[in-house]
Amino acid sequence: MATSSVNNIPIRLPDERWIHITEEHCELAGFRREVLETIAHPARIYEGNQGELLALKPLSDNKWLVVVYKEIDDTDGFVITAFLTKRLQAFQNRRLCYERKTG
Repeated sequence: MATSSVNNIPIRLPDERWIHITEEHCELAGFRREVLETIAHPARIYEGNQGELLALKPLSDNKWLVVVYKEIDDTDGFVITAFLTKRLQAFQNRRLCYERKTG
């Protein structure tokens, strides 16, 4: 499965990667569509430490889905991992690359 990032770059989520993610984060079983939607329509994107991007989308008032992915070039990218968090303050020291406009 795949989607496009806000930079219009195809981002792959192969079955074997999804299996690995859900083995490590069983709470994400059944959230594959939401993971892809988070890449395509994030609320925010932060810069990672090694060139990866962290797309965030709220699932509830205090729970966020975080999808870590890499854009290799203008034509390809892939999902590294995904997880849930309640700790938005963990991202405050990272560079904000994108924030969806509201209103």
